Amino acid sequence: MQKKYVYVFLFIGYSDWEISYASPEIITSEKYGIKTFCLDGRNVKSMGGLNVYPDMPLSEINHGNITMLILPGGKAWEERTLNEIIPFVKTLRNSDIPVAAICGATLFLADIGFLDNIRHTSNAKEYLMAMSPGYKGKDNYQEILAVCDDNIITASGIAPIEFAREIFLKLGIYEPAMVEKWFQLFKNGVWVN
Repeated sequence: MQKKYVYVFLFIGYSDWEISYASPEIITSEKYGIKTFCLDGRNVKSMGGLNVYPDMPLSEINHGNITMLILPGGKAWEERTLNEIIPFVKTLRNSDIPVAAICGATLFLADIGFLDNIRHTSNAKEYLMAMSPGYKGKDNYQEILAVCDDNIITASGIAPIEFAREIFLKLGIYEPAMVEKWFQLFKNGVWVN
């Protein structure tokens, strides 16, 4: 059986901390690996100043081994400089592969209509309404930090721990009780027995 991978999209100025809780748990799991990619295969510098060399450019992705796509936030989403990824993301959505977006990446999902008919969240409902002229999902907006609905995970930029929790639950990395223990440890500093 071919190993499955969670693909993480990296770009100049991506918000590195927004994926920092999810990545270590995914990569150390026995179920999945992580592959990073960017548009052109060149190194990228995160918003936090980390120089990262992605595993591959978008054009070299093996569509047969993708189990989830993670889209971190960053100002590039607001600047609409990452639209080259639209066909890839739409292909994944049409194949029922989960897409997880946090912070500004939720704006991207609003722009392409993915949030029109599902429960979702973001930095604020007003953020999506102001920044995405075609956004039609305001009646489905949830005033919580992270939401998973219909294979789409969305989260506020202030919720990397909640974002990771939804990713773990969707991937089934741990049993739900263990995910809750993990969440309590990293969110509240408490290990619940």
